[in-house]
Amino acid sequence: MLVFAGLGNPGAKYADNRHNVGFMAADAIARRHSFSPWSKKFQGLIAEGTIAGEKIILIKPQTFMNLSGQSVGEALRFYKLELSALTVFYDEIDLAEGKLRIKTGGGAGGHNGIRSIDGHVGNTYRRVRIGVGHPGVKEMVQHHVLGDFAKADREWLDPLLEAIADNAAMIVKGDESGFMNKAALAVQGKTVLELDKPASSQAPKQQSHIRQARPQQAPAKLPESGPMAAMLKKLFGNKD
Repeated sequence: MLVFAGLGNPGAKYADNRHNVGFMAADAIARRHSFSPWSKKFQGLIAEGTIAGEKIILIKPQTFMNLSGQSVGEALRFYKLELSALTVFYDEIDLAEGKLRIKTGGGAGGHNGIRSIDGHVGNTYRRVRIGVGHPGVKEMVQHHVLGDFAKADREWLDPLLEAIADNAAMIVKGDESGFMNKAALAVQGKTVLELDKPASSQAPKQQSHIRQARPQQAPAKLPESGPMAAMLKKLFGNKD
């Protein structure tokens, strides 16, 4: 048996927050693999199912993010599971939007949900870190993670969640590199910011600017003697 925990905050107010992408991943897995309906247990919501022949307990702690360890710890103790059976899905501001990384162990990196789990059960469990980007200023981090995903974010978020659900068997089997590759392919080209404007969006060049930029040519010098000079004098007369 394995436990997949998706982290977030309970309630409709937080449902679309970047901080709730762990809940979104858990929901996607439950739908894709036809898990049981969600029920209340272990201070959270749980759903049961099977992936790649392994029984999986999905859990979404309902204790609010900074107390996630209470719920996850209770589930592990009830099933008498080692930390190696636990995989946690959560948001990571130190990864660009749409990036996904898996690692086992390590620090909390400022994430309150991970800090709580570490405090209750230890830190040698597998973490699926889902990038939500950094606002660029430390003071804006809380506003950023507790803000909703923008409509444009769905371009990469929906394919990424689908990839997590479709390839969850790779996590079960321990194929972490394969899982990350599938996730990367799912969002390829959907999260790149164009720093240079494409040629079509540049301001059209104006002919007058081109002419102004060119060096001014000296006027042609008229002949002072000979047949041509005589003809010009007849046409225009003598001008001083």
